[in-house]
Amino acid sequence: MKACRKCRAIQSDKSNPRCERCNSIDLTEDWSGIVVVIDPENSEIAVKLGITETGEFALKIR
Repeated sequence: MKACRKCRAIQSDKSNPRCERCNSIDLTEDWSGIVVVIDPENSEIAVKLGITETGEFALKIR
């Protein structure tokens, strides 16, 4: 799996060269930790990470 460096979204489709959320081409396999955001408005972690949508996101991207 790859993570987008721009929006932190985790991509399950390795054959797709673009981020499914923000359409960025800056994807990496060098990431760690997953956070699943269900309610971004009421999640302190989502607010700290700048996440405004539901989904799976990487905690640390190198």
